[in-house]
Amino acid sequence: MSNAEPEPVEVRCGTEAAQQPATAPPRVEVLTPRDVPLGGPRAMTVRRTLPQRARTLIGAWCFADHYGPDDVAATGGMDVAPHPHTGLQTVSWLFSGEIEHRDSLGSHAFVRPGELNLMTGGYGISHSEVSTPRTTVLHGVQLWVALPEEHRAAPRDFQHHVPEPVRAEGAEIRVFLGSLAGTASPVPTFTPLLGAEIVLQPHAALTLAVDPGFEHGLLVDRGAVRLADVHLKPAELGYVHPGPGTLSLTNESDDTARVVLLGGTPFEEEIVMWWNFIGRGHEDIVRAREDWQNASDRFGAVEGYPGDRLPAPVLPNATMTPRRNPPRR
Repeated sequence: MSNAEPEPVEVRCGTEAAQQPATAPPRVEVLTPRDVPLGGPRAMTVRRTLPQRARTLIGAWCFADHYGPDDVAATGGMDVAPHPHTGLQTVSWLFSGEIEHRDSLGSHAFVRPGELNLMTGGYGISHSEVSTPRTTVLHGVQLWVALPEEHRAAPRDFQHHVPEPVRAEGAEIRVFLGSLAGTASPVPTFTPLLGAEIVLQPHAALTLAVDPGFEHGLLVDRGAVRLADVHLKPAELGYVHPGPGTLSLTNESDDTARVVLLGGTPFEEEIVMWWNFIGRGHEDIVRAREDWQNASDRFGAVEGYPGDRLPAPVLPNATMTPRRNPPRR
């Protein structure tokens, strides 16, 4: 999905994750979302938990939008025209609905609930995303992963994966990136990552063994969920510093709860995000925008989309101001 904000701000992101003792109970920070209205032919509002002032990255996860459930008969669904990306991977994960994906690599694929679409736009890629006529309710998350310096000019790539569900302790787990609960995704990543959907039965309690070198974020889609001793509401994200070797989740509601667990080793590089680009400085962003506006070969062309591509917004007059994660404690 494009970050279709009409006036996106530049954000300088870095991470300084504190290490917790492995024997200490997890210290959970609650990140509340902000509503972001997106522009484009079919406007929609998303709930964004990354990036924000309190925390800009969780591992290499640098962007998290949670949207829906939207009745497409009322909202018009999703129609994101061809747009560019640099320096990142996009991760599309649906809870309901169906999205048609086309990109300048020549990929033409669909993403459905329980299926992963991962697109790599290192040096440059463009793509479109449109909800299909079969969609009645559109609901899911759009996530971005920052590429490390040595891979930020990686060639275009597209991966589609359908993880098998794993059942444990009143829960159903689908691991779409990394490994968890005895299962692993075959999809390669450029930094150590974890991405998984977890559905908890009513009042179920689940303890997960996790990599103590990872920082983690638990995004609640539905239900009332307790992470360690902290209560999380829908659209909130609970952040856990590196250190603990287990995470405990409890569904405190009478209905099923659904969460997305993200994790990764702290991303030590500083990045700059603006619109759909990730670079290492203001000049990277300016160059990428010029290349897109000039229709250079850097981003290729998306075939089969019945419409024009998205123009880039106007750059801000000022350069970005640093935004960093809280200092180590």
